[in-house]
Amino acid sequence: MQSVKILAGFVAAAVLALATFSDATLAGMSKPSFSYGKSISNSDLAAWDIDISTSDGVGLPPGSGTVAEGKEIFANQCASCHGEGAKGGPQFGKMYGSHESMKTSKRKLNPGSMYPYAPILFDYVRRAMPMNYPQSLTDNEVYALTAYIYNLSGLVKDGARVDANTLKAMKMPNRNGFIVDDRPDASATRCMENCKPLANLGK
Repeated sequence: MQSVKILAGFVAAAVLALATFSDATLAGMSKPSFSYGKSISNSDLAAWDIDISTSDGVGLPPGSGTVAEGKEIFANQCASCHGEGAKGGPQFGKMYGSHESMKTSKRKLNPGSMYPYAPILFDYVRRAMPMNYPQSLTDNEVYALTAYIYNLSGLVKDGARVDANTLKAMKMPNRNGFIVDDRPDASATRCMENCKPLANLGK
């Protein structure tokens, strides 16, 4: 019982000590300084700024690559998943074929049918490939792979060199095979207050 009284006394003293710290006392104390990280510079940011406007190619980097160069890079970096000559491998199917394959019930996805704009392939490869080491390819290597893959679909001639201007000028065969998804439940309009109930979207 005596120990309980002593403990209660300590608690009461601690509460009283904390109460003596007024707002003015706390205001007079210097704020702790932190030195985590550093301010990001424009050069630091540039390494992450790889956004491309895929409909018109704005943002495509300098550089170029040939079909022949792309074939060699593909064999070394891509064939283990996509198969030799992009004919299909253990992970993914054939990467070229009919440009009309999106119009059938058995759709076969390939760049010639599934991309309305040519820069999309460059943008995807640069961001995500190879799967085990994404963003490890140089821009020239990505241009070369883009040239090779489009060549397999007959969209780029043998021996051609592909660069930003080439991709901007390319008219993809299935460009008009896509529609705008205007369903009301697919709308992404931001609402922060006084929002419509989900059941009333589109009304």
